[in-house]
This record gives sequence, C-alpha cells and structure tokens, in this order.
Amino acid sequence: MTKTQLLDKCARDGEQRVLLARVLDKLEQAQNRGVPAHTAFLSPAEQACVSDLLNACGHPRHFVFGGFEGAERQICVFLPDWQEQEDWLCDPEGAVCALRAAFPKDADPNHRDVLGALMGLGITREKLGDILVGEGRCDVLCLADATPILRSQWESVGRWKIKLQEIPLSALEVKPPEVRVIRDTVATLRLDAVLSSGFSTSRGKAADLINAGRVMVNHRECVKPDRAVAQGDVLTCRGLGKCVVKEVLGQSRKGRIMLTIERYI
Repeated sequence: MTKTQLLDKCARDGEQRVLLARVLDKLEQAQNRGVPAHTAFLSPAEQACVSDLLNACGHPRHFVFGGFEGAERQICVFLPDWQEQEDWLCDPEGAVCALRAAFPKDADPNHRDVLGALMGLGITREKLGDILVGEGRCDVLCLADATPILRSQWESVGRWKIKLQEIPLSALEVKPPEVRVIRDTVATLRLDAVLSSGFSTSRGKAADLINAGRVMVNHRECVKPDRAVAQGDVLTCRGLGKCVVKEVLGQSRKGRIMLTIERYI
C-alpha cells in the first residue's frame, strides 16, 4: 500500500492522520537512510493506533520504550538493519532522559500540579513521558531535546520551589499502581456487563457510556455494548478511570461467570 492508502485505512480523523504520517516518516528514515529514528511520547491510545498502522505495514522492526518497564507513555523506536535494540538501549546519549525534582518538606504536589508546571514552561505533552510522584520528590521522563529547557527554566511546582537534577533511568523509583480488587459475577462477558462490574454502576448506565463513545477496550474506542470481553482486557472510561480483567474463573453454581477485576485508584 502507498502512504496515502495506509493513512486512509488506519486514521479515523485528521488528528490521527497527522500522527500516523509522522510515524511513517520516522519509519522511512530508519529504512531508507539507515539511521535510528523515534516518535515523540505516545499515549496508550496513540500506541494502539500506531500498532494498527505498523501491522498494516507488515510489522517492520520497531519497539516501544518509556524509560522503565510498565511505562504508560512510550516512544516508538525504528532501527536500521545494522543496529540491535540492546545497542540502542545502551547508548549513553539516549532519546529518553529522567529528571528528579526534590520538594520542600511541607510540599504535597500531585501529578496534575507537576504537569501544569511543566506545561506552563511551554513544553508540549508529546515531549513528556510518565510523571512519577513520590514522597518529597517526583521523577519526570522526557525527550532528550527537552532536557536543556527543563533544567534551565523549571524552578517550581505551584508555590513550592524545587531542586532539579538529571538522574540515570536505572535510578527511577517506580511504585506499583494502587488498585482495588473486585471479585464479582456477571451473567455474560459482554462489555456492558463487565464495565458495570468494574466501575460499580448499572448495566444500563454502562451501555449509555459505551454508546456515547466514552469507553475504550485495550485503548481502542468501542461503541458496541455486546462486544465480548476476555481475560487481560483493559477497559477505560472517560471520567471513571481504568480497570483490568485479571481473571475469568468459570461459572458459579448459579451459572454466572466469576471475574477478578483490578480497578485503578
């Protein structure tokens, strides 16, 4: 397929078309010029969209990387034939950097406070990866070309002054996400039924949310309440959050399907 045909097939709107066109440019750079190339940071939904595009392209050599295992926001890296993934990851001048901001003892900023401070510097979201807020500090993943701006201009979060330093990716302090485990039974593995269980709402309300385009399955929009859900699926609902179907345990004595769901807090 030509580039135009690929974009016509994979892009749902103009915004996605621009994103995917940039991805194809990076792929072409690696394949035709023989140099490694990477995208900006991608959200999970953008990663899913890019994955669909690359599958349509014949699944060329690539991998995603966010600075640590399990990162939510990641870049997509394309390598030339002469380079291996391990070599790219070991490059001391890598594409992804980490900055640690230390807060005063009385400070208690949250993720939104930190992101607001960074955006206030004129840094676009695509330049920023995950933001890991911990006690007395936060670690920020960013593209290497944004590091000089942050180091020279980022001085505070809200009313709190910060002390900033660049750290190796190996020094990142990653906490496991906070989840609430839900053990429930459903009559069917339809999306509306499982969503109702995961977010403690009525099945009718869940169906309304799906029909309104507010629900994603594995980071892809789904507007079909009767879509089948499987173990491992990630369900996200705008305004309610995210949950994961961890286990499908078979039927109960009453013939209902037993589930274990983890809802992110």
